[in-house]
Amino acid sequence: MSFSEFLNSRRSDAKALVCELKKDFCYVSILGSDIKSKSVRVDRSTSNISTGRDTECGFVIKLSDGKLIYEYSLDDIAGDIPALAGHITESFRLNAKLMDAAVGDLNLTDEPLVQSFCRPSDLHDFSDDQILDVCIKNRDALLGASEYVLNAFAVISSYEVSKLFVSENRELDQNFVWINGNMMAIYRETEKLVQVYDGVYGDQMGGVIADMPSLVEKLLHKAKILTRATPITPGVYDVITDPSITGLIAHEAFGHGVEMDQFVKDRALAKKYVGEYVASPICNMRDGAAAVVSAGSYFFDDDGVLAGDTQIIKDGILVTGISDFASAAQLGTAPTGNGRRESSRRKAYSRMTNTFFEKGTDKLEDMIASIEHGYMLFDTNNGMEDPKNWAIQCVAEYGIEIRDGKLTENYVSPVVMSGYVPDLLKSISMISDDFVITGSGMCGKGYKEWVRVSDGGPALKVKVKLG
Repeated sequence: MSFSEFLNSRRSDAKALVCELKKDFCYVSILGSDIKSKSVRVDRSTSNISTGRDTECGFVIKLSDGKLIYEYSLDDIAGDIPALAGHITESFRLNAKLMDAAVGDLNLTDEPLVQSFCRPSDLHDFSDDQILDVCIKNRDALLGASEYVLNAFAVISSYEVSKLFVSENRELDQNFVWINGNMMAIYRETEKLVQVYDGVYGDQMGGVIADMPSLVEKLLHKAKILTRATPITPGVYDVITDPSITGLIAHEAFGHGVEMDQFVKDRALAKKYVGEYVASPICNMRDGAAAVVSAGSYFFDDDGVLAGDTQIIKDGILVTGISDFASAAQLGTAPTGNGRRESSRRKAYSRMTNTFFEKGTDKLEDMIASIEHGYMLFDTNNGMEDPKNWAIQCVAEYGIEIRDGKLTENYVSPVVMSGYVPDLLKSISMISDDFVITGSGMCGKGYKEWVRVSDGGPALKVKVKLG
């Protein structure tokens, strides 16, 4: 593992370009990205090794005249630096109508810091052929585990990031890796055809490879459940969420709703409730690239702000949101290290990283025993929210009915959880003492702007509408 040679070769150019642009702008920064992603995939009849969607190489220049923030994207900054600086400056002068959007005086900080960051990984110890062989063996194991498996998929995808950030006072670089190992089965035991998937993940290829065989039994178990599951009778129930569903609630309930670029646009109801109770007093929630090591982790964000660990909810009170550099400047707050962009061709937004509920003190068995009639929900399917009105909808793959404090053999699927966010969070009455982060996901801003995220937490006991 080593930092990008290409970005290193452009380090002096970045410094020179910052100096030139500072003649016309009070704030200048340059972010260089060199990201390599790869996917190795097999199923019953095919195999392929392909470049992942994250792969890119380019630069973003962020500028401000104290009134507006501008961004300029390009593939390379090498060459005639004064001429490039002149072209960039002139391109914004030509767009005089941009001044109509001026937001007033911006206080853009540029605190001095020079530092290199690296999270070591064994990714380059494994060849493509070795990884392909691992996928084939896991596919064969899943196909051979049951005659009802019609097709099996095994995928290992890697994501290696190098980023360079240069401003007048800061020079930062980072290098890290994340790896996902996923398996999926198409299963038919009866007339009902089901599709099941699961994954393992981490920053070490050896660990992902070692953990993938454990997915075979999990997938067969889930397939059998979904085959015999029946629809749920809609109603309001006592519910226990497994960590996957807990993470979905965190992500949808107070994830997008506290991204502070939405505060700037008055598109998030959460803006009005900072400092107020929005959840049960036993509820605590965090987000941050530095909070855990997972899919949403990095050392500094795309605005050159060091990764944060932000307490969003503390003892039931909404403490703060999460922000990028621009939204923090507009709101007069400190950026939380959540400025992220899909690529160097896309704008930076306030985005979630690793979003989770903190663990509590209850035992899961006591939580189950406390329910006369309800359900325990498992495995995220999908979710959505309305930040402006705090409506939420979370879909679980399946649920298990609880009767008289015991899990039964009655399975329901799919299960849709819906309601008003504060009502759901204020109903939390027990929180387990374990903790799991699911680190294989991606999240869009609306329907686009995809970035890698994780979420999770402990099991929660809530009262909520299911259908």
